[in-house]
Amino acid sequence: MNFMHPSSTPHYDVLSRAFHWITAIVVTIAFILGPGGFGRLMRQGMDPATHIDIVWHETLGMLVLVLTVLRLLWVALRPAAPQIPMAPRIHMMAKLMHLALWTLLLLLPITALLALGGKAHPLTLLGGVRIDQIPLMTNSALAKLLDWGDVHGLLGDAIMWLAGLHAAAAIYHHMVLKDGVLSTMLPPKKPR
Repeated sequence: MNFMHPSSTPHYDVLSRAFHWITAIVVTIAFILGPGGFGRLMRQGMDPATHIDIVWHETLGMLVLVLTVLRLLWVALRPAAPQIPMAPRIHMMAKLMHLALWTLLLLLPITALLALGGKAHPLTLLGGVRIDQIPLMTNSALAKLLDWGDVHGLLGDAIMWLAGLHAAAAIYHHMVLKDGVLSTMLPPKKPR
């Protein structure tokens, strides 16, 4: 049974799928490498550039920011997204989930920069890149408003929980509802 609207494509375009899966992988690896006790180590005088997990975490975090901005630009330009009929309640839940995920994808790197800037810590990236003064962040009033490191940690946990629910919902659509939602984000099957 075909659930697709006649004028709709059954799959997202290649670039949208690539952005989706690369972002999912990068966020997961950044979360796993998230340095526990980073603030304490920095207060003890530890140089973040000497800890490869921190360098990778910060590099992947900035990659998430770049990918998210590029994805948002692509969403405005890309071909029409697949339209799958579903109950209004499920459609609304999906919209809210996507809004929450997009919001977190933007807020996580921003809160990381605020956390670094509020404590005047450098941003350390792969390739020996080190930014000691983060523009608009270092010692700004906003950066000193909260303990952004704690906020960043909470948002990191939140995105992993929401991503897990997002994946579970896609599997539910695939296994139970059989409506093609999961397949929209997978490559088309090659004809035999």
